[in-house]
Amino acid sequence: MALIELQNVSKIYKLGKTEIQALKNISLKIERGEAIAIIGPSGCGKSTLLHLIGCLDKPTSGKILIDGKDVSKMNENELAKIRREKIGFVFQFFHLIPTLNALENVVLPMIFAKVPERERNKRALELLRLVGLEKRIYHKRSELSGGEIQRVAIARALANNPEIILADEPTGNLDSKSGKEIMEYLLKLNQERNATLIVVTHNLAMVKNFRRKIYLRDGKIIKEEIR
Repeated sequence: MALIELQNVSKIYKLGKTEIQALKNISLKIERGEAIAIIGPSGCGKSTLLHLIGCLDKPTSGKILIDGKDVSKMNENELAKIRREKIGFVFQFFHLIPTLNALENVVLPMIFAKVPERERNKRALELLRLVGLEKRIYHKRSELSGGEIQRVAIARALANNPEIILADEPTGNLDSKSGKEIMEYLLKLNQERNATLIVVTHNLAMVKNFRRKIYLRDGKIIKEEIR
């Protein structure tokens, strides 16, 4: 059984009397431990697709199954539980809390998951060490470079040991060197932890080492590459 399966998924947004179809009958299977890049120009529906997989939104029609369970029929409490326990998010704009240091930002999701204090501090230190920031744990966002901030965001995404890592344009605000390093970190986490990795990007050069690539245009899958 696939870890994630989309069956004829469509998403329509309504702006007043205008309807915008962001996704059109998307069907897709993603196996446990895969690393997938979803590629396409701005406005093609790739971020919408990621938000649906991440249980941040619901499809207008079709089904989304995670571990065989139809999340499109779940209520908000059930969806929040899946997001908290199964999914780690990495965003283009980092979303770190500026008043907290790196360690505190990584600890935060574990507080919501009710992880005991001693365990969450230990795990946060291990994750910051994993992304090479053991010497920057008490630095706040304003004291870190763009690449370091994104590495804190990756550590935070891993805080609750998710099965699925979703990254929405994670290199979009970084220079090419930092962007390449972030992609290498994500692929390393995919391989070492067997975490299913789904990255959305418009930059093909950043995902050249991904085995599976799915190309989106105008809300449809137009091509798929597997090497």
